Amino acid sequence: MPPPRRPDPALEPALLKALAHPLRYRILWRLNEIVASPKELADELGEPLPKVAYHVNVLHDAGMIELVRETPRRGAIEHHYRAIARPALRDEDWAQLPAATRRELADAVLSEIFADLRAAVASGSLQARDDWHVSHIRLALDEAGWAELSDMLAKVVQRALELNGEADGAPLAARLSLMLYEGAATPAPEAS
Repeated sequence: MPPPRRPDPALEPALLKALAHPLRYRILWRLNEIVASPKELADELGEPLPKVAYHVNVLHDAGMIELVRETPRRGAIEHHYRAIARPALRDEDWAQLPAATRRELADAVLSEIFADLRAAVASGSLQARDDWHVSHIRLALDEAGWAELSDMLAKVVQRALELNGEADGAPLAARLSLMLYEGAATPAPEAS
């Protein structure tokens, strides 16, 4: 059962701050998929427990994750959390972040995508279906074309989120990765 979601929350400064660190983004990303403790997250993400625990507390204080259970462990209590918000920023929120933070978050997202793809290839699940799709297209767009395509992709993402969790029977572990970015300028091919 997917975690409850806020109905398109407007990001307050505390929420924007919560998503402004790549490790918090990775933690929130993972807690959208599983319930986990800081210890379990630290082991999975290869980060020190005190660092992960600190960032879990920031996410909890910002209202992006919630405590779902406590487990006694050798005289201590292990806290298990799940996400109640998706790790997503609106365009206007993204624009407020410093350029260095945007680069770090983009790197974190791309790292998640590549790790997911490597796991899908290694497990054979990527090749298991005949109707999977991948495209990489170089386009020459003006500002109006960019805006139109960006809007179309936002609608695809919104529809994907609506379909998420509506599966009858056993759901597929589907992935959707969309990118629209301005690439490095490449010289036009020479006429021969």
